Amino acid sequence: MEGIFVTASELLEYLFCPRFIYFMNCLCISQHEDRRYKVQIGREVHTQRETANVDYLRKKIGCVGKELGAWLSSPRYNIKGIVDEVLTLDDDTMAPLDYKFAEYNDRVFSTYRYQVVLYALLIRENYGKEVNRGYVCFTRSNSMMKEVSITDNDFNRLKVMIAEMIAITQKGFYPAGTKNTAKCLDCCYRNVCS
Repeated sequence: MEGIFVTASELLEYLFCPRFIYFMNCLCISQHEDRRYKVQIGREVHTQRETANVDYLRKKIGCVGKELGAWLSSPRYNIKGIVDEVLTLDDDTMAPLDYKFAEYNDRVFSTYRYQVVLYALLIRENYGKEVNRGYVCFTRSNSMMKEVSITDNDFNRLKVMIAEMIAITQKGFYPAGTKNTAKCLDCCYRNVCS
């Protein structure tokens, strides 16, 4: 597994459909993300968040400090990513906060949840602090923030997913596609996927 690092973006693609990892990492077929409207707007939102209210602390959740745009990696778990905000909390724990250019629709999707879990593992590894929750801020719902609790089971499930993504990349393994075939209608790889 040496030299292969899984990013938060790759995790999101894997959760959408495991074949994304094969098409991106084994066949090197680009998604052309930079052409997608939501991706462009999402990047603008992240840039704005890094410059606006940089000293603002979310005291309602016990935040006593934060680091913006923290680039973190863990060779131990073969993961890396940029955490929008690394929060230091008043109970001596830490938490990731991730901004999403999305509306909140009564639940935090598993893609968002496991992205937060990946960031939590990165924080735990790099700062040596306990991380038992994270936050998702939905910018299209008046910046509504939702807490995501994180358990050892979440960390264990993430480690299994990381191992699967690395196996796909290393071995050129063609995985089963998503069980939700409705996703295939909006997939950039639908013309090459069998």
